[in-house]
Amino acid sequence: MRRGANAEVRSSGAGMNEIARKLDIVRTAIRENDLGGVRLRGSDWYAWATAGASNVVLTAAETGIAEVLITAEQAVIVTDVIEAPRLQSEGFPDGFTSWSHAWQQAALREQFVADAAGGRDVASDRPLPGERELPLRLQLAKLSLTPEEMARYRTLSCEAAAAMTASLEAARPHWSENELAASCAGALMAAGIEPLLVQAGGDERLARFRHLLPTAAALGSRAMLAICARRHGLVASATRFVYFRTPTPAEEKQKHDLARIEAACWNAAAPGRTLASVYEALAAAYLSSGHGAEIDRHHQGGLAGYRAREAIAAPGLELQIPQRCAMAWNPSLTGAKIEDTVAGDAGGIEVLTVDPAWPSFEHGRHARPDFLVRP
Repeated sequence: MRRGANAEVRSSGAGMNEIARKLDIVRTAIRENDLGGVRLRGSDWYAWATAGASNVVLTAAETGIAEVLITAEQAVIVTDVIEAPRLQSEGFPDGFTSWSHAWQQAALREQFVADAAGGRDVASDRPLPGERELPLRLQLAKLSLTPEEMARYRTLSCEAAAAMTASLEAARPHWSENELAASCAGALMAAGIEPLLVQAGGDERLARFRHLLPTAAALGSRAMLAICARRHGLVASATRFVYFRTPTPAEEKQKHDLARIEAACWNAAAPGRTLASVYEALAAAYLSSGHGAEIDRHHQGGLAGYRAREAIAAPGLELQIPQRCAMAWNPSLTGAKIEDTVAGDAGGIEVLTVDPAWPSFEHGRHARPDFLVRP
């Protein structure tokens, strides 16, 4: 073993069956594409391969402080000596060994990967020069969620929705957008959830912008709160509104118009359908609701999972919806929006980001989030 490098085997005892299935998927891709190995650097792929472990230190970075290297013979968590003790103490997932190098000697990592790959090509989710992109079949595998992943997703989504409820119930008209965002971020973190995105916008800015990054402006008579929240690598997204007055008839109409547009989207988003066809259904629903131009003012969402949006529906995008997946659609009108994270399969749509304490209204077969009215 090279100077500055060490190896250790450690098991967390979690996710063994899930990890074994995923290792088999990766090794099948290795055989089919004559690869020496696959290295997964991104926080999304690292969590996927390890059944929800994290390589994140800097939340804003796409890659983390460790990576997964999988070959035909081994599955290794590769990191440096700064991070190895913490990762080892927290437990590595079953099926993985670990290998670390001195932080000053990053070249040792590249040599380790080359040796493990036996001189053959390596594919990666974030390929370095000389590496190949992940095979398409492997890329698609991340979009189809296992029963274990769905169980984690349900728990995350319910707790994230509850954090939003707590923050909006506490909110007051004089609060700044920053204060609302801070309240929600704190509630998420207290539940062990990473607040990847917290948008908060008051009445004055709601009619002007779609992406409401919080400011010092007061909320005023109403506010929107939108989140992307991560735990075990999975990301839940949702949007909610609080009113400090009675909603106007026009605002109530927008709410129901958006529910109709969303329902058309959900009906179209069946397994095997393309994201392009869902976009076409959305465009038709906007038009029939009298809001044809609004689809041009914001993206409509799409497939979710280990990223807030794994793929966004757009004209010509022929990516098919998997048999079991997560989706987050976000139809919007000027000053209004509807968004939840849902699971989709042959049986239809299951709404994941649900808090029973939040008010709702019935639309079709689903309860949809209403305004929280606190005059």
